[in-house]
Amino acid sequence: MYRVLLVEDQRMARTLIENMIAEEEDFELVASLANAAYAELACMQHRVDLVLMDIYTELGTSGLDAAARIKSRFPHIKVILLTSLAEYSFIERAHAAGAESFWYKNLSDESLISVMRRTMAGESIYPDKTPTVRLGNAVSTEFTARELEVLRLVVEGETDAAIADILGVSTSAVRFHINNMLQKTGYSSRTRLAVAAVNQQLVVAGL
Repeated sequence: MYRVLLVEDQRMARTLIENMIAEEEDFELVASLANAAYAELACMQHRVDLVLMDIYTELGTSGLDAAARIKSRFPHIKVILLTSLAEYSFIERAHAAGAESFWYKNLSDESLISVMRRTMAGESIYPDKTPTVRLGNAVSTEFTARELEVLRLVVEGETDAAIADILGVSTSAVRFHINNMLQKTGYSSRTRLAVAAVNQQLVVAGL
């Protein structure tokens, strides 16, 4: 039997997953938390084989950071990251954190239990791409990787000069990318662009 730690801050989602695990003979829930900050401690207190980790948990705590700490300290524990957010960077960052698998709560065709079983069998299950969202006249797949990097820093309130310094490019290059995004979306200002990116969860600030 595989022992599972669940980290999920949404009460309804947490209850549904708890009940789902309780119905399976090959999985046992050993702890259920709302805040990823306590996940590593829970792995020290319990024998855990699998962690189901929401990416954005209570008080904005990052499940990505918690997953990386767990994989560093307990490399034998498998981690599946869960999210309902369309944030463009999550899949890449989940790989970097060492998570074995990744599951979109509302969009995955495969059930979570199936992903859990396949992960424990040694597979790594990741979606092919992030969900596509619309910003004005454009969809998220129309943005380049550099434009998305610039967009994140715009959302975080950085000036053109600060963005240029962070990315190691010229301020004119930053303005070029912003103008490209404004043309694609049809928005009249960077503020409207940033608000749309946050509302559509293409960029999740603070994670």
